[in-house]
This record gives sequence, structure tokens and C-alpha cells, in this order.
Amino acid sequence: MVRKFVFMIIFMRKNTVFIDGSAGTTGLQVATRLLKRKDICLISLSETERKSEEKRIQAMRQADITILCLPDAAAIQAAELAKGIGSRVIDASSAHRTAQGWVFGFPELCLEQKDKIANASFVSNPGCYASGFIALSRPLVSGGYISKDLCLVTPAVSGYSGGGRNMIASIENSKLPPHFDYSLDLSHKHIPEMMKYSGLEIPPLFIPSVGLFKQGMLVRLAIPKAQFLKDITIHDIYELYRVTYREHPLIRICEFDGQSLMKNSSVLSADGLAGYDGLEIYCFNNSKTEQFLIIARLDNLGKGAAGACVQNLNIMLGCNPYIGLNLQK
Repeated sequence: MVRKFVFMIIFMRKNTVFIDGSAGTTGLQVATRLLKRKDICLISLSETERKSEEKRIQAMRQADITILCLPDAAAIQAAELAKGIGSRVIDASSAHRTAQGWVFGFPELCLEQKDKIANASFVSNPGCYASGFIALSRPLVSGGYISKDLCLVTPAVSGYSGGGRNMIASIENSKLPPHFDYSLDLSHKHIPEMMKYSGLEIPPLFIPSVGLFKQGMLVRLAIPKAQFLKDITIHDIYELYRVTYREHPLIRICEFDGQSLMKNSSVLSADGLAGYDGLEIYCFNNSKTEQFLIIARLDNLGKGAAGACVQNLNIMLGCNPYIGLNLQK
């Protein structure tokens, strides 16, 4: 009877998670997803306790996984605290995405990536723009469709929630224009991870912008046919993505023929996946001008942030990777 009781306690044990930075935009989104789950126990600190290093270390010791939802400098400091006590970490900041000793948290990157995440002590969550860019560009590079030294032209637009609390407040108080480009020095902080995990050796010409919608994102690759290494068709590109991601339920390859375009007034809404944790890929071309446009659509707070965090958390805990996620429509 005693042995049976002990087995029941072990069987019913919840996984414990501490979100360091739970009051921020991504932290709140992660917490909202995890609070709905019966298999997760969230460690909660008061506003005063969040400022105490001692209390944070204590929470890290208790947690199976610590999720850092902090600015970069604070994330680096928190990661050092976690390393000192042997805590497993997911970092949602951009501080460790190309750092040695950290596993990149994009399970769809390659066949081995999910196992790397599962066995890792330190996982760095991808950037939102980078998630869309890598999903599009890596198969083209690894499949031999484009050269590693091609400079990809990459216009993108995100919902304003990607800028955090300050941008959200500024947009909602009309202190910023309804649509604007930024990072005009062409040195966006996502570029190093975009290059490293796509396999490219030349920085993309990345042109990010923010629109007057809260959540959602489009990341685009504009490629003339002459820049491909093969004589390809739009069907070839579609099949490349379909085969690459056929085992990954969060990435859907969408057929968007001329008839569909007419029905949708030739538009693709940037907020079409708001509230969902998947990523969609669309392939377009103009046969007369021999130009191709490939677009990734995702929620910048879904697969681009909190949804990816939860996916990585599930993998590290040995759970079904998709528990607690909102899949595509």
C-alpha cells in the first residue's frame, strides 16, 4: 500500500516553472498559457520579491525550468545566477541566441534540433522576425536553391506589441505614426541569428516596420528568378517547404492560387494569425517578370515569442510539444 501511495505521488507530480520577468509582455503571455494547465505549477513572486536576488535564486532552485522574460542585460545577469545553481533556462531575450553553450529554440530548424532542445540546460528562444526569416530561408540554402552569399531582400511588418510596454503605450496614445520603418541603419539585433541559422554568409537587407495592429507579422523574401541556382517554378518552391515541414504541425504551407487571391481581394493580412502559435508560408510569383515573393505569417507574440517559449518548455520537460498552444485556424 505504501509503495502504491508513493507511486501515485510521483505520477501526480507537477512540473514547476519560474518566469523571471512575468510582468512584461512576453512573460504575461507565457503565464497566461501555463496557468490553464494542470501539469504546471507556476512559482509566483510579489512585486517586491521580484527585485530581490535572493528570492529569485530561491525560485530558480525550486523550478524545473526558469524562463527569462527580461531585457538583454538583465537576462545575462539572470542566466549567470541560474548557471551558478544548476537551473535549466529558457531565455526569451536576444542575449544568448548566438552564444556558445546555448541551444537555439527553433525545433523545426533541422531533424536534430528537437533532441538538442530536449537535452539542453540552456535554450535561447528565437526572435519573432528571425523565426519567419529562418523558416523561409534555411530550406532554400540547404536545398541548394540559393547561394549562401546571396543578399536576401527582406521587408517585414510586425504588430506594435513586439516593441514592448513603451511602444504599446506610445501607439495607443497616438505618440507614434500608424505605420513606420525603423532600424534604418540596417543593423537590427536579429540579423546575427538570421544569418547563423539560415546558413547565409551575407547579412540580409532586412527592412522591419511596425503597423497599427497589436499582434501579427509578415516576413517576406523578394527574389528574382535569376538569383536562384536552379531553374525553378513556384511549384518547386512550394514542394520544398511542404517536404521540409511535413513533420511539423506548427508550420503550414498554404496554397494561394489566383482564384483564392480574387476571393480575398489580393490581400494577405498581417494579423491573420493573431492569437495563434503556428506559422504559415505562402509562395507567389509573376511568370512574366520572373519574380518570386515568399511570405511567412505568424503572431509576433505566438510562434514569435510566448508560443515558442511554451513549445520549448514542453520539449525540455518531455511533454507533448503542442500542449497549451493555440494551433492554426
